[in-house]
Amino acid sequence: MSNTGSSAYEGFTAEEQAAMKDHARELKAAARRSSRADKAAETARDVLAKIAEMQDSDRIMAERVHAVITANAPVLAPKLWYGMPAYALDGKVVCFFQSAGKFKTRYATLGFSDQAKLDEGTMWAAGFALTEVTAEVEARIAALVKQAVS
Repeated sequence: MSNTGSSAYEGFTAEEQAAMKDHARELKAAARRSSRADKAAETARDVLAKIAEMQDSDRIMAERVHAVITANAPVLAPKLWYGMPAYALDGKVVCFFQSAGKFKTRYATLGFSDQAKLDEGTMWAAGFALTEVTAEVEARIAALVKQAVS
């Protein structure tokens, strides 16, 4: 095959590689924990610690998103997923926060996996850009996570 030079595959970015390494560490750490209660408590602490490490604007948004999700969908268990806060039901990620700083993007993202019950017709949003978490945004997140687990 000929290569035009402009479409050459350059592999994963450094940020993507770091996220994959984070995920491998998360899986190893989860396997080492003993009881289910210990695992849940330590995983929740890991999520809060990861949020605390974020840059100011991402950290503030992640803290508010975390509070809204845990208050409005208590069936979702916080966990780390590729180094980012995520919320799972029966071990499967339903939604996640992705900081702008980690992936050097213009905005943070609140994403939903295919496990989220957000189905609305033949097309619906599965990711939302976040530049600020206002009271209106908090209300929208609360409604989305409630719908996602209903």
